[in-house]
Amino acid sequence: MKIGIPRAFLYFKYGHLWETFFKELGIDIIISPETTKETLQIGTKYSIDETCLSSKIYMGHVYSLIGKCDYIFVPRIATLQDNNMVCTKFHAVYDLVNNTFKEYNIKILDYNVDHRKNQTEMSAFLEMGQKLNKKKFDVVRAYYLAKQNEKRMNDVALLEQEQLLKINNKIKLLIVAHPYNVYDKYMGEPILKHIEELDCIPIIADIAPKEEAIKKSKKISPTLPWLYNKELLGTIELYKKDIDGIILMTSFPCGPDALVNEIILRRVKDKPIINLILDEQEGTAGRETRIESFVDIIKLKKGDVNGKEKN
Repeated sequence: MKIGIPRAFLYFKYGHLWETFFKELGIDIIISPETTKETLQIGTKYSIDETCLSSKIYMGHVYSLIGKCDYIFVPRIATLQDNNMVCTKFHAVYDLVNNTFKEYNIKILDYNVDHRKNQTEMSAFLEMGQKLNKKKFDVVRAYYLAKQNEKRMNDVALLEQEQLLKINNKIKLLIVAHPYNVYDKYMGEPILKHIEELDCIPIIADIAPKEEAIKKSKKISPTLPWLYNKELLGTIELYKKDIDGIILMTSFPCGPDALVNEIILRRVKDKPIINLILDEQEGTAGRETRIESFVDIIKLKKGDVNGKEKN
């Protein structure tokens, strides 16, 4: 048996968990290739115009796995801890994939997480293990080992980022964006590389400790319904003393991000902010120019008229 995992959406958040789980069960996996222009073009073909850029890319990754595996892995997540909501696209993605690619007779492996219905992550993985005809003991063991590896990898990333936050002689820019936008080869990676080329340090909001960030998010918006956005929002409060500026990175036209970014722009006043909208237009020159201008403004704010660092 071989299971295909699209390299998009929540893969960048739960990839370590998924890969370890399947490997511990002795199941071969295949990850779709990095995003390219062709990935987006194919995904756009199989999406309606109003779909966000990240969703179109996801559909392109699903298509790239057709005929290469026995099952395509498409999890469904509606609500998480304390009945926190996530974007509806993560609730609807199974139906979108199933209906869109029906002509190809693909087999989909899914799991459902919805705390409103007492469907926890662990119970979802147990149910998925039954679908794969695995023994309960083996499934439980694989899940716990996967969670341990997920925590270990997250702890390593957090430790590395905390070391970067201690560097004082470089401009540090907080990237407030979902990991599927930040780490995607076609979307966010060129932006991160350009920031580093400008001798600045990108600080990734999604790496911050989640529970602490969620608590901090209430200082900016106490009523925000989306869990993943809370995790990002709270990082601003968590790191504001250590960063020099904030970059909001959003795929067009994401509804939750549009609302949250507006909240940030209105309520966060003590740090310079730039809002980058990622769309289907080719070329990165415009974005790079905006980032360069943003960094120049930060340098001017940090130094005097001669460009010397303030004491």
